[in-house]
Order: sequence, then C-alpha cells, then structure tokens
Amino acid sequence: MHKPRWYMIPVRAGFVAFLVTLVSFALSLLLSLIGIVLVAKLHSTTPDLRFAYRHIALPVALSVGAIVLVLALIMEIRHYRQSRALAQIARASR
Repeated sequence: MHKPRWYMIPVRAGFVAFLVTLVSFALSLLLSLIGIVLVAKLHSTTPDLRFAYRHIALPVALSVGAIVLVLALIMEIRHYRQSRALAQIARASR
C-alpha cells in the first residue's frame, strides 16, 4: 500500500473540476444555442448566437466549475485523511 501524498490533493481536484467545467460548458452551450435558435424562429428574427457564449454558457460553466472544485477538494481531503489513518493502523499492526 502506498503512502498518501497531500500534494496530490489539489492536482486531482483541479483535474476533476477542469473536466466537469468543460463538459458543463459544452452542454450549456448546446442547450442555449438550441434555445436561442428556437426562440428566434418563433419570433421570425435572426438569432444572435454570441449571447449563448457570453451570457449563458460561460457563466454556467464557471459556476459549475467553482462548485465542483470546492466539492472535489472536500472529497479529496476526506479521502486523504482516511487513507492516512488506515496506513497508520496498518503500520501499527505489523
């Protein structure tokens, strides 16, 4: 069993937050583009798709990324403490 390393906590949490941020940006952009095109069709106007990037997808992705970063840090710290305690128990039982 390997010794838990505290410096890997922000690396793993940052990686997870980055991936979830990318996925949330892609999904929110897709849904907002579809919504803007549908609303433009209903109103018989040309859709301004820049609105989807600037005012919908980017704020949603940044919000989701910040929340996921905090939650991932909490989970990684909890996992680190548990792994450290189990390693100490295993070392004491030898």
